[in-house]
Amino acid sequence: MPDTQLQIELAEARREILRLRERVSVGAPTVHKDLSLVSLVPKFSDSESEVPLEEFISTIESSARIGNWNEADKIEVATLRLAGAAKIFYNGCSELHEQGVTWQKFKDTFRNRFKDVHTDQFHFTNLQNARQRKNESPQQFADRCKALAQKIIPKVDDPVAQRIHRETAERMLLASFCSGLTGNSGTYTRYSNPQTIEQALTTALSVQEAEKQDKFNESFYARFENSVRLVARPQTRTSRADSTSNTRTQRYTSQSSRKTTASDTRNAQTREKVRCYECKGIGHFARDCPTRLSRESYPPEQSRNWSSRERPRRARPPENKPSRGTGLNKETSSQGNGNEV
Repeated sequence: MPDTQLQIELAEARREILRLRERVSVGAPTVHKDLSLVSLVPKFSDSESEVPLEEFISTIESSARIGNWNEADKIEVATLRLAGAAKIFYNGCSELHEQGVTWQKFKDTFRNRFKDVHTDQFHFTNLQNARQRKNESPQQFADRCKALAQKIIPKVDDPVAQRIHRETAERMLLASFCSGLTGNSGTYTRYSNPQTIEQALTTALSVQEAEKQDKFNESFYARFENSVRLVARPQTRTSRADSTSNTRTQRYTSQSSRKTTASDTRNAQTREKVRCYECKGIGHFARDCPTRLSRESYPPEQSRNWSSRERPRRARPPENKPSRGTGLNKETSSQGNGNEV
């Protein structure tokens, strides 16, 4: 039994050797698969941030031609690069998991599921109303218009009709691009009356570069004139000190004015909530109460009586008082009379 099995294996090995010799003698090339191109295939998840379905399918087919993939390899690579809603759809689609599924069946199923639900009028309107966004270069705007124009081209089997649809879309693309450009680039592009999208884009980019050059020249000459003025009239220390003091004074004045305004606002808000315990009024304190101030302006009864008694004494005329000169005369006279005795 072991000898019989060994003979069978030897016969199979001889036949394999003969086949290899025939292939080498004929010179048939050996086919090698390059599966490293799988990394070039983008992921597809049916979201706006990801690539569209047609681009996903065309990338797989291009990589298959370069890497010598067969239909089974295409399907395997496509299923590996699915994500999000596309992955959920594939897992729930039983007909794609059957034995012997072809690549055409795979494409038709996904195209039927993830086809564009918008009408042609919707895409026509988007292309017609396209406008250049803020900080968007003419090249980026042209790429966006081209992507919108691709959506209005119908897919037909007749090559002549397909060429007519493509030419119509290119004319609409040119009109939308020229009318959507803003600024000087859009004005000069419309004045130049371009015949193709490439001519319009070249004109817009030329105007944009010219504007950048003009801005650079203006800034360069402005810096040059400022440097010449500084060298011709150097600033002295006194002027610098004066400018510094003026700046500080202005800063202090502005700060003090802001503080005064803030304090006045706070005081006004506080007065609206204050109640006087003297007159029960609102808007002032007891020390500023008008009722209290009017009462304190008149002295009490005792002080008025005291003032009335003191007033005649203070108003007595000076004749009633003995004068110093009279007293001296009397003493002198008395002394003189004594001497005479």
